[in-house]
Amino acid sequence: MQPILTVAEVNGYIEEVFPEVQGQYLCEHIAPMEARVRAVVGPQNLRPGGTVSGPTMFGLADCGFYMVLLAMIGKQALAVTTNASIDFMRKPEPCDMIAEARILKLGRVLAVGDVLMYSEGSDKPVARASMTYSIPPAR
Repeated sequence: MQPILTVAEVNGYIEEVFPEVQGQYLCEHIAPMEARVRAVVGPQNLRPGGTVSGPTMFGLADCGFYMVLLAMIGKQALAVTTNASIDFMRKPEPCDMIAEARILKLGRVLAVGDVLMYSEGSDKPVARASMTYSIPPAR
């Protein structure tokens, strides 16, 4: 199954329907059932100790999976998270984070997948999230 939306279309649609995250999360690559998404990390995303905060990583996982889902099903703004679980595996560096989001099962009503998150420039994942989204019926 090929993506319906391009990288530019996903980023544009996010700006349109979710302006609150404009400039925070950027889709960089789309492939069938996969996307790479960047979290632009600044001082507001750091916690004491100079590491990226958990809420920032959760936001990246959630937005990353939303973006890959939009790429595959099209402009369905009301697709929503129904379940999320995150494992924090190692301390992230205080820099941009990269998420590799993939859909493992794309059904009529639910999409299930995972997101691996990395500090930019590292090949060791800092967190892994398991995501389930509900897809609106008017698909």
